[in-house]
Formats: sequence, structure tokens, C-alpha cells
Amino acid sequence: MGPMQTTLRSSVSFSGIGLHSGQQVRISVRPQRAGIGIWFTRTDRSAATVIQARYDRVPPGRLCTRLQGHDTIEISTVEHVMAALAGCGIHNALIEVDGPEVPILDGSAAPFVRAFLQAGLREQRAPLHAIEILSEVGVCDGDASARLTPADGFMIDFEIEFADKAIGRQRSTANMANGRFVRDFCDSRTFCRQTDVDAMRRAGLALGGSYDNAVVVDGARVLSPGGLRHKDEAVRHKVLDALGGLALSGAPILGRYTGVKAGHMVTNQLLRKLFSSSTAYRVVTCTPAQAARLPGVGVTISDLAHVA
Repeated sequence: MGPMQTTLRSSVSFSGIGLHSGQQVRISVRPQRAGIGIWFTRTDRSAATVIQARYDRVPPGRLCTRLQGHDTIEISTVEHVMAALAGCGIHNALIEVDGPEVPILDGSAAPFVRAFLQAGLREQRAPLHAIEILSEVGVCDGDASARLTPADGFMIDFEIEFADKAIGRQRSTANMANGRFVRDFCDSRTFCRQTDVDAMRRAGLALGGSYDNAVVVDGARVLSPGGLRHKDEAVRHKVLDALGGLALSGAPILGRYTGVKAGHMVTNQLLRKLFSSSTAYRVVTCTPAQAARLPGVGVTISDLAHVA
């Protein structure tokens, strides 16, 4: 049998503050049988609400990635745990959340990655499928853009530019195979400008945000204690977010994602455009060579030595 799907060996749990709600939230990530995919459920509701982690369950929004069930119940801020699942090569899992959003933890995907790798991964007797990009697909929203183009493996190329000198112009180009996400990207935290924080607070948003779970900048200054984990932490986090957003395609992608100033909504628009064209992609059963180029393949607990 060729490359197979993967799930966790055992459940893992997390507890923390929701970035936007400010509520204490607990989640559990549980193994699931092969072929199920990634699902979320709200355990704080009397009636079970189960939402598949798919691009077409995402309502419009810029601050984070939200999933909405058929009963309009939502789960917000799913991008970091989705990036961790994709980056560890986990294809089947159920995420139970007892509140309106996934906790922000330290603002990165590292706590999720660490727990997943410590719990261990289990191969399942089901073939691994991937979405192979056959022709270029792109979207624009003002000066933000994103596109997918054919490639042998899975690459992310991202560029950002901010007036604040603490960020400025940054670019990252990475082949995401062989544990690259775990080693170089998963510990990069969400970032924002102090002026944006003040505006969101006045609007009743980001109630759980703090210097402990975000990199906050003001001009040339980094206000968060301890400074940056990487000099280009901001663009690394954009790569993290892009991986989490692309994971809502329902399978790993074989192709190159190129983002310029793109956010959550632009990446979701890109997936919607991709899947509206039957000639732009195909679903393939991975060969060993193809699987070796995907995130998560070859990741071990030793890769955590590189993580903050």
C-alpha cells in the first residue's frame, strides 16, 4: 500500500483565552477514523453542532477564519489549529470547542504542534489524496492578491509591507516539505499595530488580546516583552495563516501559493475560485514521491528542538 492518511494516537486538550471574545475556552482534538477529514463541534450547545473544516463553510470576515454550521452557529479563529494539523500531516480529527472560538494560546501554532507530536501520529489504512493544481488561479482585493500555480510539491511564497518600521517589507519563500513548517514557521505569532489594537478594543473586538499572545508594534518599536522570535516573524506568521486557510481545501495541496498582502478572506476567495473551475485542479492518489513533498511527512518530535 502507498502513502496513507494519518490521525493522532490519542486526544489532546488545551485551555486558554479566546482572542476576540475574551472568554476562557477549552478544546480537545480527538483522533478520527480514516476518510472523515477535519471537523469542529461546539460542546457548549445543547444540540450538537458539527461543522466540517471546509472553505465553503467560511462566512465573510477579515480578522480571523470562522466556520459556520447550517444552523448559523460559528466557531472562530480556527486558522492556527488548522495550520498545526496540516503542518503535522494529520488528515482526520475532531476538534471539540466549549465556546465561540479556538483559544489563541501564545498567538502561534506551536502549542498545538508540540501537543500533537508528543501524543504521536498513527497511520491509517486508507490512501492519501491530494489536490494537484493544473493551471493558475488568482484573486485580487485592492492591493492584496493570492494565486495558486502548478508545482511539484507544496510551496508558499508570501510578501507583506507595512509602514511601521518594526515590520516594513518582508518576504518568505519556502518549500513546506519535510517538517519545514514545524521547524521554521509554527512558532511565529500573530501581529498587529498598537493603533489597530486600540481601534478594535473600542469596537469591542480583540478582548482577549495581550502582549502574551501577539506581537504588538508601534512604529519602529516592538512592544511585546521579549521582542521578536524571528526578525521576519510577521511574514512567517502570514505563511502560517495561509497554510491554515489552505487546509480548508479538505486535502493537502500540490502547488505553489503566492500571497501579496493577502489575508484570511483573500485566501478563502482563492479556494472558492479554484473549486469553481473543474479544469484548474484534480484529486490524485499520492505516490510515495508526491507524499514526500507534503507538509508533515517526515516530521518527528526532534523537530521541536527548533521551536520557541
